[in-house]
Amino acid sequence: MAPPLPGPLAHLAPLLGHYGYWAVGAVVFVEDFGVPAPGETILIAAGIYAGAQRLNIVAVAVIAFVAAVAGDNVGYLIGRAGGRACVHRWGRYVLLTPKRFQAAEDFFHHHGGKIVTVARFIEGLRQVNGIVAGTTGMPWRRFFAFNALGAALWVGLWSALAYLAGSHITTIYADIGRYELYALIAFAVLVAAFAVRHVVRRRRER
Repeated sequence: MAPPLPGPLAHLAPLLGHYGYWAVGAVVFVEDFGVPAPGETILIAAGIYAGAQRLNIVAVAVIAFVAAVAGDNVGYLIGRAGGRACVHRWGRYVLLTPKRFQAAEDFFHHHGGKIVTVARFIEGLRQVNGIVAGTTGMPWRRFFAFNALGAALWVGLWSALAYLAGSHITTIYADIGRYELYALIAFAVLVAAFAVRHVVRRRRER
């Protein structure tokens, strides 16, 4: 008998109960190259099922890790193949000029590894992490290493918490979610500050 999933996880019960490991792999995979899918929530739900002996926690973690790394690499290829052209053609309509994009590239070249790892834990950044890395031209081997590290930490954290906490996981998730918002705001401010500093420095040099 499958355990009842608490709160916002309940809608995943039919999907997870019917497809099991396949659902975990597919949803995590597509979320990681920009498709709006509940990758993190299905990982948590699968961890709860594993805690009730409906799934194997090691299998859940391995499948989620492989799917996360593969999905981000698809995103990287998308960004590498067409991201830059799209930015230069359409970016001005969202105030992303070539100059601002260059500043973002410089920021990513200096701090890209840390960003790739940390972005895995931040809603919004997790879904576009690979695309941004590919668009800014981050070397694939460097991206792969830091992305795999981030995926391992992310899968390990949520699968273990869900496995151990069970029905109490939604309270923990809500608390951590608040910190995710603060982290996203801090990241946006940091990127904006770096971009402004870069533009000011360029003007002074001229």
